[in-house]
Amino acid sequence: MDKQQMDKDLGDGSAFPIGEENTAFAQYFTGECYLNMLTAKGVGIGNVTFAPKTINNWHIHHKGGQILLVTGGRGYYQEWGKEALELHPGDVVNIPPEVKHWHGAAADSWFQHLAIEVPAEGASNEWLEKVSEADYQKLK
Repeated sequence: MDKQQMDKDLGDGSAFPIGEENTAFAQYFTGECYLNMLTAKGVGIGNVTFAPKTINNWHIHHKGGQILLVTGGRGYYQEWGKEALELHPGDVVNIPPEVKHWHGAAADSWFQHLAIEVPAEGASNEWLEKVSEADYQKLK
């Protein structure tokens, strides 16, 4: 971890600690990712921190969906069949249930967001294939 670069990209003194390396879900991420679960009571909220070039696989939130609140750095969000959106601090992404998507860091920046799981009976996540390197390389 390049702490100086992370502090520069995310802003000195991130509002929430980055937590531990996200080894439990490492198979669904490329690169270095950290997770700090802020709460799991009622509504699951995690602070997710991505090192540069780190993204997650395509995935679907069944039933409940997800909300991303971008808190630092620069990253991307893309829904299947659509252009990727560049994300910056203050951006909010409402991900409806059943939408195939991915999100993560730009190649040259750390990226951080709060991931809010929208509660729903029978909610689950389905992890899918990796984002192709060719598609990721097309991004700024």
